[in-house]
Amino acid sequence: MKEPAVSADPTQVLAFETDCHLFDGCGFPAPGLHSFLFEPLLGDADGNSYFNKTMLLALLGSVIIVGFFWAAFARPKVVPGKLQMIAEAGYDFVRRGVVYETIGKKEGEKYVPLVVSLFFFVWMMNLWSIVPIAQFPVTAIISYPAVLAGIVYIVWVSLTFKRQGFVGAWKNFTGYDKSLGAVLPLSMTIELFSNLIVRPFTHAVRLFANMFAGHTLLLLFTIATWYMLNGIGIAYSGVSFVMVLVMTAFELFIQAVQAYVFVLLTCSFIQGALAENH
Repeated sequence: MKEPAVSADPTQVLAFETDCHLFDGCGFPAPGLHSFLFEPLLGDADGNSYFNKTMLLALLGSVIIVGFFWAAFARPKVVPGKLQMIAEAGYDFVRRGVVYETIGKKEGEKYVPLVVSLFFFVWMMNLWSIVPIAQFPVTAIISYPAVLAGIVYIVWVSLTFKRQGFVGAWKNFTGYDKSLGAVLPLSMTIELFSNLIVRPFTHAVRLFANMFAGHTLLLLFTIATWYMLNGIGIAYSGVSFVMVLVMTAFELFIQAVQAYVFVLLTCSFIQGALAENH
């Protein structure tokens, strides 16, 4: 497991000290900011353009998803094979279990491709965390969840104006209710701030924070397993290794849940845009 470290020499890429163990007189190489920074594979980080590990993983993940569904549905059969059956099960889960349940079948059908794409892309980006060699969840870099949340935000806001008109959209965003009387201006200000600023922010941060924390914990126990693999520390190393296995299994669950929550909130935003009342 290699993680680039911040160094005075920008070309230098370091892992945690592989020859450093407990009782050797060296400190514990704890994961930190350097665990989330990667040297460019192409280009220059100080320049305007470069290509690094997370970008490569995002690109490979996109190719894998497109390739999987292309292979599954290129020649669909009435009696599906194993690959088509798996793809149909995944597609149907998102369509019926998320889109139809949140938006409804009639209104939601047109948004199924968007939500299915988001679900499998987010899930694949999360899964890189436990894939050997890759070992990093792309969504632990805030820019990726931010872009995805930005796409949802644009769809949601534009759809709100399209469906409800200019005045209706602002009533939706501000939670306009004249029965509130004197507190209406304060209520509208809070609702507007909450809907147009806090919502997209939390949509992105919820995914980012969970994957960031999960990767940090996996790194912590993995490095600790190696660090304590010395003398009497071997017993502690065994416990740490068990925690690596437990955290890996837990991460598998969290990765799927976070993809589900992301698209569930997406559908919730769309449903709110389609509804007459916010």
